Amino acid sequence: MVLSTDDPAIAEVARGLGCEVPFLRPSELARDDTPHLPVMQHAVGWLAEHDQYRPDLVMILQPTSPLRRPHHIREAVALMLTSPADSVVSVSVVPVHYHPLRTLAIDATGEARLFVTGDLIRTRINRRQDLPEAWVMNGAIYLFRTSLLFDAEPSLYGTSSAAYVMSPPDSVSLDDLHDWDDAERALDQRARSRE
Repeated sequence: MVLSTDDPAIAEVARGLGCEVPFLRPSELARDDTPHLPVMQHAVGWLAEHDQYRPDLVMILQPTSPLRRPHHIREAVALMLTSPADSVVSVSVVPVHYHPLRTLAIDATGEARLFVTGDLIRTRINRRQDLPEAWVMNGAIYLFRTSLLFDAEPSLYGTSSAAYVMSPPDSVSLDDLHDWDDAERALDQRARSRE
């Protein structure tokens, strides 16, 4: 596992935990608004140039997904190896109350319409049981063919992505302080289920 960071203190802690940190990320790739693609291009390019290491696959494991387990990683790799897809992304089911066919857009006059179609609210699917399942990328696993990083149109996904389904408790993403509560509840449930 290789960690990409611009922070020497984080690099040192990671090395102490067994992570490889062969380089520090350039500051221009360590801003809050830096997308993943140039960070991955830098990391893979650095490893190719300095270590002559060219992996077939690259996996992004964000630290904001602390409830991801080792078997999720193994299963995502197995899915990639048996799939013709260019990438594998981890997903979890969208709770029915947040289903995209129930979400709304509010226009400048304050009128609400269905977000996806722009139709009047009265046309929405009323019964939750009639809604098709919807999925959201949960950020826990991004796995892709390395060659995608350097294609004519570079990407982390390519033209086809296989979905690796994870349960909601394992899919908690730490994006704000409220997410910590969800993560703690999920960890408590895990601990109780082992008893």
